[in-house]
Amino acid sequence: MGIHTYFRSLNDLERIIRTPGKFKFEEHSVSAHSWKVVQYAKTLADIEEQHGVTIDWKKLYEITSSHDYGEIFIGDIKTPVKHYSLELRSMLQQVEEGMVEHFINENIPEEFQPIFRRQLREGKDNSVEGLILEVADKMDQVYEAFAELQRGNTEKEFIVMYRYALIKIKNIDLHCVHYFLEHILPDIIEEGNRSPFDIRQITEDALSQ
Repeated sequence: MGIHTYFRSLNDLERIIRTPGKFKFEEHSVSAHSWKVVQYAKTLADIEEQHGVTIDWKKLYEITSSHDYGEIFIGDIKTPVKHYSLELRSMLQQVEEGMVEHFINENIPEEFQPIFRRQLREGKDNSVEGLILEVADKMDQVYEAFAELQRGNTEKEFIVMYRYALIKIKNIDLHCVHYFLEHILPDIIEEGNRSPFDIRQITEDALSQ
């Protein structure tokens, strides 16, 4: 019981594999994904600050590092499935948030419960920090899918993942998104020239949506 239970539960995130049921050249755990999202978000937030945007860094670190904690209870559900309909997404979010709340009530000392509710909440919202989280989360999908396509993985899931993530990113109005599209994505496309797939065409198709 107590915070020890929370610390022990973090091991579970190392055993939850993303994109389950599909062949992958490289497995990625939810724990590794969360760490990468924090790294992306730091740089994205720096770009925003360079354009005069004020960043709440404490909030940013809290929501990026803990944004997938609820997957301990429901596992990793593929993004296209999760967002198949607003109703399904809402139901899944209710289940996840309910189980997180139950975990906090059952295991976290009362004096720390408000802190844990804040840290483990759904962090994607219309605040600049919430939008950065959304971009960072989708960037990791881009990179995970790109790595599989570059190696010749014929699972169509990764083309869908790559396209979906790019479409989501390009529709978020942030300075860091413009930077990603203008300066980072071209490097991805250039590196993708060695892929058996036409990464450039897949990218252009996604950006035209």
